[in-house]
Amino acid sequence: MVLGETSTRNAARYLAVPRVVPPLDPGFRPAVLARHALGAAIRESGGGQSVALAVQQPGGSVYARETLVFDDGHPDVGASYLFCERLLKSMLWSCGGSRIWVDGPPGLAPYLRRHYQVEPTGQFDARLLGGEVYRAPFEVVAARRPDFPSSADEITLLGRHLDGCRIGFDLGASDRKVAAVIDGEVVFSEETAWDPANHADPQWHYEQINASLQRAAAHLPRVDAIGGSAAGVYVDSEIRVASLFRSVPRELFDRHVRGLFGELRRDWNGIPFVVVNDGEVTALAGAMLTGVGGLLGVAMGSSEAAGYVTSSGGLTSRLNELAFAPIDYAPDAPVDEWSGDRGCGVQYLSQQGAGRLLAPAGIEVEPGISLPERLVLLQDLMAGGDARAARVYETIGTYLGYALLEYRESYEFGHLLLLGRVTTGAGGDVIANRAREAMQVEDPAAAASVTFHTVPEREKRHGQAMAAASLPAIQA
Repeated sequence: MVLGETSTRNAARYLAVPRVVPPLDPGFRPAVLARHALGAAIRESGGGQSVALAVQQPGGSVYARETLVFDDGHPDVGASYLFCERLLKSMLWSCGGSRIWVDGPPGLAPYLRRHYQVEPTGQFDARLLGGEVYRAPFEVVAARRPDFPSSADEITLLGRHLDGCRIGFDLGASDRKVAAVIDGEVVFSEETAWDPANHADPQWHYEQINASLQRAAAHLPRVDAIGGSAAGVYVDSEIRVASLFRSVPRELFDRHVRGLFGELRRDWNGIPFVVVNDGEVTALAGAMLTGVGGLLGVAMGSSEAAGYVTSSGGLTSRLNELAFAPIDYAPDAPVDEWSGDRGCGVQYLSQQGAGRLLAPAGIEVEPGISLPERLVLLQDLMAGGDARAARVYETIGTYLGYALLEYRESYEFGHLLLLGRVTTGAGGDVIANRAREAMQVEDPAAAASVTFHTVPEREKRHGQAMAAASLPAIQA
């Protein structure tokens, strides 16, 4: 089945208007509400079919969900297939996988195969997840029970090692941070501005990172272990996908970037050296600071970073790349510059989201001003009581509220840690309060079950450094 304009138009009838409307984005149509509206319509039709969907990583981790589609012959069956693809998009980028399992009507698996083989947004998902993240064939498999896999997460108790002399670092899109830690106490920390995405020479990246490590080491009697976090996807400390290195040509990336942290480890005498996604370290830091589990961390910075700590305090094998997961099904939703897809979290819960809302708010900026500079302008206006700035933060908070309702369908969490430059200052309180309001209006039980946490800036930076430094265990 090939979906045309008719199916897309038919899908629009299930795009529910949120009860709390973002002040600067009246066309916002939350993904979670759209799927619920479609499911209700299918049940009311007296027909429909149950569909099981699963995404599987090569290592065996599986995440499975069920949904509904209209029967073949129903005028909106194409729309329900389209919603299956949107749901899979969220599953792929929140949980990760290179194999999709489908237990549904005969036409669904072929439709999905065509999407990942032909459509540019599907090709992006297949190329990154299959070819670059998991380095395995990306495939869609039709299967029936009992051959259909069940959900199975791989949980590790990485981190929380505070003994010895350690270095922790964090590599972001606009700055890198490093800290020296002795038996759990931060004795030195430093933040350095950089622009890694515009540098094509892998040696430049190596030297910049190593220079920060050397400065931290100067404040320690010895270095027993190094732990780090960075934006991107990392498997066993190997760089699989990272926007930090987007200017590096593919051949140089494969030869000199993919194993960059392994090279650093060798140059640091083979000491324990562990690097994971920055969202994971954010969540781990939050769990260590607050003493709770079942925590989802969302950091609104240059992009949207996320991490998850289970109720038992462990980290999972999930990707947690929620920047690519759609939270808005509106057909004219903003486009992510990297994937080319619409409605993805990065355009709502990051500096990119804040930057694009300035014009609708009536805030003029000089041509060419960077996103970090736009955010500073917004924060200054908010500090001065500007009502236009307040509407920007109210809009972001509304996005967050509906995004959290979406994320609750993929994660079991009772605690939310809210971080990132977008949440700095008075605007952060507006975002949190508006998110709570949206959740309360749409789903009071969900709102009551989630506790919001924020961390003072100094504790956040030290906590992030501590969590990163605590990743590796020191060998006896």
